Formats: sequence, structure tokens, C-alpha cells
Amino acid sequence: QAQVVESGGGLAQPGGSLRLSCVASGIFSGIDTMGWYRQGPGKERELVAAITSGGGTNYADSLKGRFTISRDNAKPAVYLQMNSLKPEDTAVYYCNLRTYGRAEYWGKGTLVTVSS
Repeated sequence: QAQVVESGGGLAQPGGSLRLSCVASGIFSGIDTMGWYRQGPGKERELVAAITSGGGTNYADSLKGRFTISRDNAKPAVYLQMNSLKPEDTAVYYCNLRTYGRAEYWGKGTLVTVSS
């Protein structure tokens, strides 16, 4: 049974950092793209960042320079390093995996709250 599990969310102060992790299991097809999406209060879900199996990355324009995505193909896992956090980064962050066979998997999300 496929599982996608996020961790690392929590409370951070403005200007602080958090590192999110997402580990997949039970997915036997090759994983192409791994990414992070977020959904803030009253907002639609949006792409944060994605990374291909070859290491190519794509970021939301507003987040470039503050967030960094990386992956470990052996596990497989994807990480999101978030620096210089702002209150508007408060959201539920979801991990997304897409296989070469076009299957798509979502985690249940991890809550990030940025507040003083």
C-alpha cells in the first residue's frame, strides 16, 4: 500500500526556519517528480516547489531564494528547507509524488504556522 508521509511542520517565528520531510513507501513504479504544495487559510492549494528525478527544480516565483527543495532517490524522500519564514507562509504543506506511469500520490499534509 502506497504511503506518503510528511513531517517537520510546526510553529516558527518570523525570520525563522523549518525543514519539511516527506518519505514514500509502497510505490513500486519509478518516481519522476516530487514536490511540495501548500494551502493557506482561505486560499487555494498552490505549488511551492518541485524537483525531477534528474534534479531539475521549479519554484513559485515568490519563494525563490527562501525555500530550497531537495530529494533522496534511494529512500525515496523529498525535503523542503524553508528560511526567512513570514506569517504569510502559514499553511498546510502537502507532499506530491508523480510516477513515470502518471500515477499521483498526496500526503495528508503538515501544518506550518509562522507567528510571533
